[in-house]
Amino acid sequence: MRADLARALASGFLADEWTQPALVASGRTVLGRRPAWLTPLVRQVLELYPRAPADRPRELAANIAACPAATRAGQAGPVVHPVARTQMVANRWRLPVLDRLDDVATFLDVSHTDLDWFADPRRLARSASDAPLQHYRVSHRPAPSGAVRVLEAPKPRLKVIQRRLLDEVAGLIPPHEAARGFRSGGSVRSYAAPHAGRPLVLRLDLEAFFASVTVSRVYGIWRTAGYPEPVAHCLAGLVTCVLPRSAWRAVPAPTDDGLLDAHWRLGRRLAAPHLPQGAPTSPAMANLAAFRLDVRLTALAQSWGGRYTRYADDLAFSGDAGWGRGTSRLIDAIGLIVRDEGFGLNARKTGVMPRAGRQRLAGLVVNDEPRVARGEVDLLRAILHNCRTHGPSSQNRDDVPAWEEHLRGRIAWVAQHDPVRGARLRAVHDAVDWSR
Repeated sequence: MRADLARALASGFLADEWTQPALVASGRTVLGRRPAWLTPLVRQVLELYPRAPADRPRELAANIAACPAATRAGQAGPVVHPVARTQMVANRWRLPVLDRLDDVATFLDVSHTDLDWFADPRRLARSASDAPLQHYRVSHRPAPSGAVRVLEAPKPRLKVIQRRLLDEVAGLIPPHEAARGFRSGGSVRSYAAPHAGRPLVLRLDLEAFFASVTVSRVYGIWRTAGYPEPVAHCLAGLVTCVLPRSAWRAVPAPTDDGLLDAHWRLGRRLAAPHLPQGAPTSPAMANLAAFRLDVRLTALAQSWGGRYTRYADDLAFSGDAGWGRGTSRLIDAIGLIVRDEGFGLNARKTGVMPRAGRQRLAGLVVNDEPRVARGEVDLLRAILHNCRTHGPSSQNRDDVPAWEEHLRGRIAWVAQHDPVRGARLRAVHDAVDWSR
């Protein structure tokens, strides 16, 4: 059976009652006649689907084409191409009901043409060289490791769409409990605290976290949420992108030869549809994409008598002193799970930290309780003292914009984890004459 006929029959079947007479009548409309193989085909479809698969028109079309009666269709083609009447059949998180693409366009307050333009189902952006034809502004900057970080920021109209999808849809789907970043109630402290005071802390990093989340995985998230296939494809297109070839050619390679392989892998990931680093939806979608990874790593840590948390691409494990004798085996097991889930580890950022040394997670020292390192606090106190004595401009040696606000933000970071020290630093900050 021709693929276009299978799709037309699937749409026609879903547009009517799910009974044999109704499906036969729909098939007759699609074909413009009633061939002998149509009724056996309908019976076989009803055996496969006692109830209408209202959220799966593509799956239905594939199974129609695979039915034994379909082999008798030969090269017959459709004379009518109905539109499938899809609908959500499950909605466990009480998300907005989006049965069809019409509902998506209405929900996002865009036209059908704009919806197709922003979702870019044919991924035309990959070959687009003109900036007006691209939905993202691409930039790059060096990461602390020496690698080159590629940022893909959506343009204003798409950003509004993504913000609404985050606030009213994706943000309502709960990630795994081990995910401590980019979620309600999550924080760096909640990521680090479970590992405070532990004999051994293990820190690992996922390579190119957002770029590793493929569009097929994002589509799976929307399907799990209950959205029909066409809606899930559209939503996946709205929150993923491909990096234009011209933009990748403008990204410089890292100067460290040891980072070239990782840079090549990043280019491969960015060439395929992925979550863009810079879109408001990407952190939440990446958390959801890592749900199975979190499940498996939590189980692994518990089987070793330890704990596991994740903050974006930072993985943390902690256990008792006996872990030190088997850490390499644990890291190997973690690596196998990470690769099996479609991610990769950044070997350069793996750290094994016994309590005898400094145990640091996401900028916090966790040897006893999560707090900012004393050296950082002392340095900040010295800067504030010199600002008060010699004037703020004398201390801004790197020409940091909004110097006063920058220092206030660093004080807030300390106060969040050590209120007493934070209050002392704030008092010194308030005593500075910032006009000097």
